[in-house]
Amino acid sequence: MEVQGKIKLIDETKTYGNNGFRKREVVITTEEQYPQHIMVEFVQDKCDLLNSYSEGQDVKISINLRGREWTNAQGETKYFNSIQGWRIESLQTEAGADNIPPVPPMEAFEPADNLNEEDHDDLPF
Repeated sequence: MEVQGKIKLIDETKTYGNNGFRKREVVITTEEQYPQHIMVEFVQDKCDLLNSYSEGQDVKISINLRGREWTNAQGETKYFNSIQGWRIESLQTEAGADNIPPVPPMEAFEPADNLNEEDHDDLPF
């Protein structure tokens, strides 16, 4: 699955527990009639993927939906969902197309008036 939007917030990497579990969260705002603020978490080595991104960038994030079941001390079962990112890419690559030089107008080309009639039909069959 994928989600697209503009980066609203990139949080710092946080470390939990004795084994050094790492998690970093990013919030993106979708661009639709009713924009949504979606929090996506990156874990372990995927935290570093966010280093080259900043707030305000348009991105596409590949995600996995995760669900957990937890039973508390009173025996009540609770369910939790999370959105985990595993790839992020900038959508601003199309803006690089502005660097392509424009095609000259048709008047800039010489007319091809000097063609022989014999050269006109050069098909091999």
